[in-house]
Amino acid sequence: MNKIIVWHNPRCRKSREGLKKVEEIASKKNLEVEIRKYLDNPPDVSKLKEVLKKLNMNPIELIRTKEAIWKEIFKNDYKQGKLDDNQLILAMHDNPKLIERPIVIFGDQAVLARPAEKVLELFK
Repeated sequence: MNKIIVWHNPRCRKSREGLKKVEEIASKKNLEVEIRKYLDNPPDVSKLKEVLKKLNMNPIELIRTKEAIWKEIFKNDYKQGKLDDNQLILAMHDNPKLIERPIVIFGDQAVLARPAEKVLELFK
């Protein structure tokens, strides 16, 4: 695999920083970068599950819990134990703004590139 995939939100400073780091690495290693603007084209549930597995994360760890939509719609149900992992994944699919970014995928591994230097973990 010689492609790095970045789930990116161009309006997010942390996402732009992560993408910049990925592009630096890609140019040195002669790798292609594929940018997926996940807000414009949300990942389906199976893709979210696949990426969570590559990240070795639980769904709640990938959710932006400071987003207004989380606080307004999901927070209370989550605190009361009314949302399971599948419901959290569906919430991210239906509301991609909830997905933390940037996610960088390389082969069968992925990292949440916060801070951007976490990308280096994919190339050890």
